[in-house]
Amino acid sequence: MGSYALPRRSLVLFLLAAAAVASTAAWAASSSSAGGGDDAARRSLLDNGLGRTPQMGWNSWNHFGCNINENTIRSTGYIAADPKKFPSGIKALADYVHSKGLKLGIYSSAGTRTCSKTMPGSLGYEDIDAKTFASWGVDYLKYDNCNSDGSSETVRFPKMSFALRKTGRPIFYSICEWGQRNVATWGGQYGNSWRTTGDINDSWASMLSNIDSNDASASYAKPGGWNDPDMLEVGNGGMTNDEYVVHISLWAIAKAPLIIGCDVRSISRETLEILSNPEVIAINQGPLSQQRTAVLLLNRGATGSRQITAAWQDIGVGPGVAVEAKNVWLHATAPGRFTGSLTAEVAAHLCKLFVLTPVGRAGEERS
Repeated sequence: MGSYALPRRSLVLFLLAAAAVASTAAWAASSSSAGGGDDAARRSLLDNGLGRTPQMGWNSWNHFGCNINENTIRSTGYIAADPKKFPSGIKALADYVHSKGLKLGIYSSAGTRTCSKTMPGSLGYEDIDAKTFASWGVDYLKYDNCNSDGSSETVRFPKMSFALRKTGRPIFYSICEWGQRNVATWGGQYGNSWRTTGDINDSWASMLSNIDSNDASASYAKPGGWNDPDMLEVGNGGMTNDEYVVHISLWAIAKAPLIIGCDVRSISRETLEILSNPEVIAINQGPLSQQRTAVLLLNRGATGSRQITAAWQDIGVGPGVAVEAKNVWLHATAPGRFTGSLTAEVAAHLCKLFVLTPVGRAGEERS
């Protein structure tokens, strides 16, 4: 294979917050666990103990691209690395990141170069790169699909999975092959998440296109392996705050990774409130107890409010069940009980996200 001078490499790193431990799926509008898909593939899901909930954190790419250095990292708490720009070395920076209670992520590609075409990829060097990542204390690898040699994704991405496992270090493996070759049907055998779409951009149309494409693979996601419709654009300025509320609400209820992609050094109060709503995060990260159900009512229209209804038979609530409905963006429970369906007025390019809690059967008196 020839010699390989690792110090020449320019590596982009990012951080991820530590993940919680357990989760069930909440697809479309329901908190019932994911089903369907290929049973054999499910039995062979990668079992590295990671990804029990969708990953959360921050990634430098959406805002900074490759224009990132140590000063940027230390001012944000997040990290990127280039041998010429980081004389202290990756291991020392990883130790710094871990001292802050965070996990360290690194980026490479299943090709000869990464997508910027300025940095070598890991194709053909999977074992040595995986060992190096592990020796640095890396916790997470995002593995892209640029500049391949023409071989199939089903060959190139498993190679890195096997290489990571051989290191003995638990490293979350984020497959980023853009939804090629029905990745959801095989991604769980090798990775902890897999991109179901092309790259997102900071627009309403792109955001909806990605989540719609992602929804087709909903049944394949479960604790240990998640569908990934790409990073959050919240706070980058291309959409309104109402549209960003829709963005994170859709990602939350789809159990998608919540990876922040804006400049956290100059984050606005409004953006921080959108990204840090604990009730929205809870829908994404944890099972809804007491047979509760999450339901999202979305108005895709550009103008005018609309009455939108979620019928019980469409969201997995039993017939005759009465519920209370809490609006998690208002942090308030709607007055009264709802039976059979839930209807709300939703403004254009906005949504309402509710958690429904059973409170008995229709016609029963509250005790």
